[in-house]
Amino acid sequence: MTRKLTTGLVVAIALVSYSAVAKDNKLSEDPTKVVTQIGATYSDEVKVSGSMSLDAVRKLNASISLESEEWRFGGSWLFDIGIVNFNFGKQSFDRGAEKTSYSVGTFVPLSYFDIAPMGWQIFAMGGYSHTEGDIACELDSNSCPVIDMPSTDGWVLVPNASNGGYLGAFALKPLAGNWTLITAAAYSMGSDDYSGYFAGIGASYQIDKQQKVKLFGATQNSDYGSDQNLGIGYTYQLN
Repeated sequence: MTRKLTTGLVVAIALVSYSAVAKDNKLSEDPTKVVTQIGATYSDEVKVSGSMSLDAVRKLNASISLESEEWRFGGSWLFDIGIVNFNFGKQSFDRGAEKTSYSVGTFVPLSYFDIAPMGWQIFAMGGYSHTEGDIACELDSNSCPVIDMPSTDGWVLVPNASNGGYLGAFALKPLAGNWTLITAAAYSMGSDDYSGYFAGIGASYQIDKQQKVKLFGATQNSDYGSDQNLGIGYTYQLN
């Protein structure tokens, strides 16, 4: 019994030590990095975000806007081949349109398969999502299915729900002087002819072991609306 307990403790310590070493060797923007950190970003509004590591392989994360009703909450579980994420949150768009999304997906580092062209660290991403909310529909448009609803300036909010999935890629390129180039793109499809896409590019600068800043630009478009923004962010890592 004592031998089994001792062996188990040794294995556990080895796993934690291995995870710590692997974590330290990862780039600060690596989506498979399990750390506790806090931060804030500013584009057209201020958002506060953070993550809390529960152990070497699990973490919770959240973000909230200080100026609108947008928010997000989720968690991650790290495996040898990648990380599994679940998220749910709310986004707002023009003319009162909004959506609430629930998703479960994964990031898989292609370096696991010895794929790292020209030093790029590429992560394949994909998953399942459920989306529901209100789409702003223009009454003069042939695509608007509703005509007998109260409208504002010729627009009505039409309830919508969809089940589908998404595929994409997230890529990092280490640069000189503690800089890292960041790119991402994803496409989603779902029931009721739902579709959408997201694309972004940016760069982060590692000030020291705990602190980093980043500049980014992103665009997204779906049946619920579109959004384009440029922003800046700051993150402090606690462990």
